[in-house]
Amino acid sequence: MSGPHSGPVPSPPASPAPEGPATDGRPPWWRTNTARFALIAAVPVLGLLEPRLGGAMLIAALVAVWRAKSWPKAGKVVTTVAAMALLGAVLPDPPKDAAADAPRPPRRKAVPTASASATPSMPPLADFRGQSLETAFDQARQVGFQVNSHDASEKDGFVRGRSRWTVCFQATSWTGREPTVEFGAVLNGAPCPKKDGEPIPWPKMPDLVWKTWRTARADVVALGVRPTHIQARAAYLNDTLPEEGEYDDWRVCSHDPATGTPVQPDHWAELRLTAEKNGCPEGDRGTSTPAELPDRDDDGDPDYRDPYPRDRNRTSAFPNGIPRLDGSGGSSGGSSGGSGSGGWSPCRHTRWC
Repeated sequence: MSGPHSGPVPSPPASPAPEGPATDGRPPWWRTNTARFALIAAVPVLGLLEPRLGGAMLIAALVAVWRAKSWPKAGKVVTTVAAMALLGAVLPDPPKDAAADAPRPPRRKAVPTASASATPSMPPLADFRGQSLETAFDQARQVGFQVNSHDASEKDGFVRGRSRWTVCFQATSWTGREPTVEFGAVLNGAPCPKKDGEPIPWPKMPDLVWKTWRTARADVVALGVRPTHIQARAAYLNDTLPEEGEYDDWRVCSHDPATGTPVQPDHWAELRLTAEKNGCPEGDRGTSTPAELPDRDDDGDPDYRDPYPRDRNRTSAFPNGIPRLDGSGGSSGGSSGGSGSGGWSPCRHTRWC
């Protein structure tokens, strides 16, 4: 029974909606599309530096993408596949039976292992030593082998870009029920070490002193140095090389790298030359200490190629005399001060010529 004041009971006022993290209606920066794309772009970069960092960044990027309410499901799926493909493109090929976070297994030396009597016979496999690692990898996989590879030098670095490596060693064994081949490789252009894991035996610069330019240059090219990386210089400070091809019989006084230095294909070599009749600088044979040839008239033109060694106003470049500043011509005859009158000549009043 209702009382005199009976009626509908008023409901309590609704609680105010909680405020978001941003009071101006914009989402925080970590929920923006710019931040999501930045996380995706960081996946391959960190994957190159360290595979584990790339995997962690992939997880963070996927969480940010799938929590985006404004993105359609199809867009999230496409973005997920793209991010995983970017990471997979930069990761090295791990062994098939190795866990993703397992430490790197010890390097297998390329020594053939004897199989147990119960093990099936090893399938035939071609000898890929001296060939591209990419060719060896593809063909070994085609005949049913599981393929592993490693740096055969003492550096034991990661092998990336199989087309850039050459096989030096190979060994076959059984891994479970699968035949496995292990390739030891070096970067293209490098010689193979004597044993797997030893330093690369780069060729060393021979003693080239007093060899002709033609012979010495051929010796350096034989080491594997590119011909464009071999330069000629005059051994004397006041000497000048003639045109290319005219100093083939000049002699080497010194060279850089020095004798006994390991030389690689991308290194540069400089050979310092002198005309045979001049000889090398006294006391500096085989070094790079600069010296000068005799120049009696002190005109910068060494006596051996100066047609007027006692006339400082006439050189091999100016046989008729160095031109005067007043335009009245040069000297004639054997005079050191020039002929004619009028005007001031630096060759007559100074030691500039």
